[in-house]
Amino acid sequence: MTNRNEQLFNRAKAVIPGGVNSPVRAFGSVGGIPRFIKKAEGAYVWDENDIRYIDYVGSWGPAIVGHAHPEVIEAVRAAALDGLSFGAPTEAEITIAEEIGKLVPSVEQLRLVSSGTEATMTAIRLARGYTGRDKIIKFEGCYHGHSDSLLVKAGSGLLTFGNPSSAGVPADFTKHTLVLEYNNVAQLEETFAQLGGKIACVIIEPFVGNMNLVRPSENFVKALRALTEQHGAVLIYDEVMTGFRVALGGAQSLHGVPPDLTTMGKVIGGGMPLAAFGGKKEIMACISPLGGVYQAGTLSGNPVAVAAGLKTLEIIQRPGFYENLTERTEQLVNGFKAAAADNGIDFTADSVGGMFGLYFADHTPQNYADMAKSDTEAFKHFFHGMLERGVAFGPSAFEAAFVSAAHTPEIIEETIAIARDVFQSMSR
Repeated sequence: MTNRNEQLFNRAKAVIPGGVNSPVRAFGSVGGIPRFIKKAEGAYVWDENDIRYIDYVGSWGPAIVGHAHPEVIEAVRAAALDGLSFGAPTEAEITIAEEIGKLVPSVEQLRLVSSGTEATMTAIRLARGYTGRDKIIKFEGCYHGHSDSLLVKAGSGLLTFGNPSSAGVPADFTKHTLVLEYNNVAQLEETFAQLGGKIACVIIEPFVGNMNLVRPSENFVKALRALTEQHGAVLIYDEVMTGFRVALGGAQSLHGVPPDLTTMGKVIGGGMPLAAFGGKKEIMACISPLGGVYQAGTLSGNPVAVAAGLKTLEIIQRPGFYENLTERTEQLVNGFKAAAADNGIDFTADSVGGMFGLYFADHTPQNYADMAKSDTEAFKHFFHGMLERGVAFGPSAFEAAFVSAAHTPEIIEETIAIARDVFQSMSR
């Protein structure tokens, strides 16, 4: 049988670097041939060989109501009939800003952009403009888009400035970026004690999804808020992944801690390219045209993307939506843990809302160093075993996964049964 996925991958590599338009899609860390997707509906995707998979990638988070939800598709169709892009204000932009502000009270004003990278890059620029400071803190294992000052790896010791982790990024661009350990309160306190007056902002994934799912401790969350307030630094919650994914009010509603700025993406676009940054009015007043911090974008607030986002935000507010989503996600991870334990596999899992993490380790990781110790070879066997049996996860041991409202209890049980079979094959 002709393998269309392999044919397309070879064809793509001739005209697209690595054959993909985002690196993780190349299957580099798990090996094998990427699946080229031709359609998606509900909890399923189909590849170019017409093989159906139960999908736990969910376009890396946006597909919270399921793929190709008929109401979202109709909203997109209606908006597209009126024009694809105007480069001018629309009423829908105001409506979605009002809706997000209602659901996330810390966002007093916001601006729409087209990607999470744009949102986080501009939020940091805004924090620097507001405070008049240069240095920023990020945490090892957290990903905030591919802007130059954020593509950093940790230095060799405490309080060491980050070094570029990508070719093409001058060291001068990252010299003001401090990379600290997630959940390390003592290190955070020491950094502020030494450099507090020079730190413009702290940016954090409030539940990490880019080194798999990692929870912050309660003490860590409290320290973040207390230290940034004490030293006049801006606290930025990067909720591009967690916003409306872990709870209706985002991660900050679960923490009970309002950040100064929030970045959002994924769910707010309903599968279309849409993101936002927003927060306190006094900080947002520094953005052009009101203030001296510049940001612009031809496709910002694209009417078709806004239509998809508005309909998605409407659906997720319906009674029982998050209760059902959380219950199904917990059903999945509990089933996986039981299946692994029955087969003597070192494995654990965790979830929050509709987001979950799978770890081939004997405990739930607390930071990047913990996560790096997990058994990536075991994950490769699991990943391919599930894929061959019709279940798709992200092709990396360092990525969170996602459940949608379209994943019924029956689909979840089917997935658990398949996982049990894979775990059995791994234990032989």
